[in-house]
Formats: sequence, structure tokens, C-alpha cells
Amino acid sequence: MITGFITSDTYLKHKTGSEHPESPQRLEAIINSLKSSGLWDQLYHINPTIQGETNYVNLVHPMSYQKRFQDAVDMGDTFFNSSDNPISNDTYMAANLAVSGTIQGINTIMNGQCNNAFATIRPPGHHAEESSAMGFCFFNNVAIAARYAKSIYNMDRIVIIDFDVHHGNGTQHIFEDDPSVMYISLHRFPFYPGTGAEDEIGRNDGRGYTINYPLSVHAGDDVYLDIVNNSIADKVLSYRPDLIILSSGFDAHELDPSGGMNVTTNGFNQMTSTFKQLADSSCNGRLLSVLEGGYSLKGLADSVHGHLKILSEESS
Repeated sequence: MITGFITSDTYLKHKTGSEHPESPQRLEAIINSLKSSGLWDQLYHINPTIQGETNYVNLVHPMSYQKRFQDAVDMGDTFFNSSDNPISNDTYMAANLAVSGTIQGINTIMNGQCNNAFATIRPPGHHAEESSAMGFCFFNNVAIAARYAKSIYNMDRIVIIDFDVHHGNGTQHIFEDDPSVMYISLHRFPFYPGTGAEDEIGRNDGRGYTINYPLSVHAGDDVYLDIVNNSIADKVLSYRPDLIILSSGFDAHELDPSGGMNVTTNGFNQMTSTFKQLADSSCNGRLLSVLEGGYSLKGLADSVHGHLKILSEESS
């Protein structure tokens, strides 16, 4: 089993300030953990580059929004849209390269270079709306990746599973009327950003293809695993996707300073095992995992290490 690992030093150049939780140290902790364990050498390394002249960000975000973002960076602004979204000289470049990383993950899976892949990118994306930055997010990486897979590889059905502690409001809104993308989220509720109630099920032709599992604080492994192994598994297998994309936030970890959900590293490992089995059963193992949140450096590093170890193991 070959697992792609996508990252770039450029992602470290998006500076957020010494007190900000979404910091370059997050990626450094992941990489150091992988190197110290030896797992680093077992991965298929992908160094992303900007994808030629085609601007795939356009698949989700209008040029007017991209220009506002780039102008804010070029003018030396310290944040974009709100103080939640600090920016620095290299933020626009890093955000574009995060999009390229997810796209190159799709490509390496589809051309057979790897069976699945993990995009170790920043800034994250699932809060980004079509024309608005929010919650540390500027471009919606997973949404762009899904539309890219549909456009370039003619995929009919894609599942996005978001297990970040925060609901992915941007991803939900982008696909809420699209039956070709099933968006599934399990998250703390009520909690930031305030969306993700159980009765948010999509609209128009997409009604029924948005599925939310709002969870109470301190839910823990048993609650998460019951939902993943039963309800989510049934929905994914019934939908028969061509690809599974994970919005992989690890801020529900018991060590996370703000998540409050008490999920253990082993709990995340067991969820990963189920997601991998679902990909094997429904779409020939095609699975792209994209980093979202996770702000305990140890909790994040341990969880991503386990995530990658399971993704890279031979399927039973």
C-alpha cells in the first residue's frame, strides 16, 4: 500500500503570530514525529507546485474574492476579512499552494502513483466560503479538490467526511444544493461557527446529501466510533462514491486546548481504519485526506502519525 505525503516548506511561511494556534509549528511537529519513528521513509513524498496557468481556485472562489485577498497581502495588511485570519507576506502564495497540494493528491491517486494520500497543508480550508475568509481559512481546499476531481476525472459521486471539532460551514454551503457531493460532518455543537445542526440537510436537488452529526461536549471515542462505524458507514456504502475526501481535523483530541471532545489517538486510529475500509469497499481505495485543525502539537503529531500508519498498511 503506497500512501502519498504532500507538504512544502512554503506552508511554513504563512505567519500567524506567536500566540496564534494555527502556527507553522503544527506542521513541524507532524514532520518531526514521522521522521523520528521511521514512517517518513515509507511514504511517497509529493512536493506540490502551482499547477501551470490554470487557476483551479476558480472552481469555487470568484476572481473578485481572490483579488481582494491578494491585494490585502500585497498591501501588507495584518489580517483579511477579520482578525481570525492573520496574513503575512507569503500567505497568498501558501494558500494557493495548499490548493495545489490537494489537487496533486488527487492526481497521484488517479494516475496510480499511490493508493491514498495525506495533504499536510496550511492554511486550512473548511470554513472558507465562496467569497469570504473565516476561521483561519482562505481557500476551501477540499471543495476545490472535489470540483477538480469531478471536472478532470468525470467523477459522478464524491463523499467528503469532515471530523474536525468545528463544523465545516464553507464546505456545506458550497455543496448544499449538489447531489453529486455528499457532505458528512461530525462536530461539537453548539460551537464555532454556529452551523451544523441536524436539520441542515441541504436544499433543492441537494436535499438529503448534507448530513450533520452535532455532538455534545466530552462525547469521547465511543460516541464517535458508533456514528462512524454504523451510520456514516451505511450512508457511504449506499451512496457508492468514486472518491472519499477527508477533512481531517484533529482538534477533537483529548489534549487539544479548545476542542473539549475527549477523543483519544486510538479513537482517531479506529476512525481512520473505518474510512480506509469504506474507500476499499466503495471506490477502489481512492481516499484523499486533507489537514484541517488540531492545535495540541503532541495530540496532532500523534494522531497524524497513527492516521498515516493505518493508511499505509496493506488492506486486509
